[in-house]
Amino acid sequence: MTRPITVGVDGSPQSRAAAEWAAREAARRGLPLHLVHAWINEPLYAPPVPDEPASRQLLQDHHDEVADRHPGLTISTELLAEMATAGLVEQAAKSELLVMGSRGHGPIAGFLLGSVGLPVITHSTRPVVLVRSGPYGEPTDRAPGEATEGDEIVVGLKDMGEPAATLLEFAFTTASARGAAVRAVRAWGTPSLFGSTPPENLENNDEHLDLQARQGEELVRVLAPWRQRYPGVPVIEHLRYGNAAEVLLDAASVHAALVVTGRRTRRPLLAMRAGPVTHAALHHARTPVAVVPHGD
Repeated sequence: MTRPITVGVDGSPQSRAAAEWAAREAARRGLPLHLVHAWINEPLYAPPVPDEPASRQLLQDHHDEVADRHPGLTISTELLAEMATAGLVEQAAKSELLVMGSRGHGPIAGFLLGSVGLPVITHSTRPVVLVRSGPYGEPTDRAPGEATEGDEIVVGLKDMGEPAATLLEFAFTTASARGAAVRAVRAWGTPSLFGSTPPENLENNDEHLDLQARQGEELVRVLAPWRQRYPGVPVIEHLRYGNAAEVLLDAASVHAALVVTGRRTRRPLLAMRAGPVTHAALHHARTPVAVVPHGD
């Protein structure tokens, strides 16, 4: 059975931007689009009485807006009689990917990762894409200073085994559908000891250069089967010494259409639920961010 691209909507400009991004992606991949709205609010102290007729109208409005812009797209809707977190996680499991809207950027006005966003990301078994809205309600997937979408899918690679394969499969599938390149980003070293770049005496150190060469060879090896599988997708190897989050954000700062990060489904009890690099991307990346779960 064909999995749809599912987007959670709530009537906000951010969810409208998410719906537009999801519609474009569904059209590129030849997939149906599924619009969902959870009409029972998340409880805080005294949850308000939900308004089902208003929720149905909200969902219909989103449907009509998307159908008007994408007349050839197969679109379905569903009103979820449950709270947003549980409903979206359940919908994600049945979807190719789940798309959500969020607001702003920066450490304070970042992605909405509170009562809904973060639990959905950390419990979803499928990729989750978060989309911000621009000043006119459009998705923020434009290259900086340009009127067109970015032409690179930027994927951060840390663990080079099964996790890398999972992230690269998503990145190459997405890049192939939109005619984009894949920029595979690999940060290495212990930059916290020296700052974001190594000092001159380390840059010219034979051991440092040997380690850098081996890191590059490993990156080439991991990318080789994906180059063969997707010969039409340009590949850019982006190997840098430095902090993983800073290297990824820098790589995505020019031509990125989407930033792809990973999330371990099995994490130590006291570990961050989404990982520091994913948190940094969610708060600071200018473009949509895909969080792809993997087993290791």
